Amino acid sequence: MSEVEKILKFTVDVAIRTGHILLNHFQRGLDVRYKSSEIDLVTEADLASERFIVETIRHHYPKHGILSEEEVEDKEDREFFWIIDPLDGTVNYAHGFPIFCVSLALQQRGDPILGVTHDPMRDETFTAVKNLGAFLNGDALKVSGADRLVRSLVATGFPYKRATIEDNNLPEFNRVLPKVQGVRRGGSAALDLAYVAAGRLDGYWEAHLSPWDWAAGVLMIQEAGGRVTDRRNQPWTFGSKKMVATNGLIHEELLHILNEW
Repeated sequence: MSEVEKILKFTVDVAIRTGHILLNHFQRGLDVRYKSSEIDLVTEADLASERFIVETIRHHYPKHGILSEEEVEDKEDREFFWIIDPLDGTVNYAHGFPIFCVSLALQQRGDPILGVTHDPMRDETFTAVKNLGAFLNGDALKVSGADRLVRSLVATGFPYKRATIEDNNLPEFNRVLPKVQGVRRGGSAALDLAYVAAGRLDGYWEAHLSPWDWAAGVLMIQEAGGRVTDRRNQPWTFGSKKMVATNGLIHEELLHILNEW
């Protein structure tokens, strides 16, 4: 077994075990706290799952750095760096709405090399390794073949501060909605990206994302044959804003509508 295969096996195991933690807390009268606003939540499950992931990575890979959504951000320069979201879809989770996941990604000198997104409610584990493809429970993934926006199902999301900022995605939503078969707002960016890689969605766009939202999913889409750029059609990087992710076939058309004024 190669080193990357060992790390992938480790990551999948951590993601699935974290999923068990989330399921054990699900609909159990969660202790909910608020971060930046009353719609920006953190639960005891977020913190418990993050502690488990961080402790497990530190035990097995003590020289690796970690960036996590809730409490951990290593500042030192490390060759290998984990980006983790212990619970993506916290608002859904807190309401008992069964769309959420755990997502882990590993970068080497800033280059994404591995991503895992696990949906414990459906027992679905999406994986990707750079130059080796993307998979769902071991079966190869490929983006959809939809070649026109009017035949496409797309997804999006809205920022927590949508009530107080102008750049809240509502104008873009109103422009895209009449041009597609449907728009979905699942509430988990990591799952939306995994669904684009799996061909369940044809495209996705959003702004104000954090690295833990997209670190695993971007690699999945690229390895499944799709395309991810910023709104200016430039390659997606760690510092990029305003993501557009598609099967590649509808990319230019979606970009055109999103950039209309």
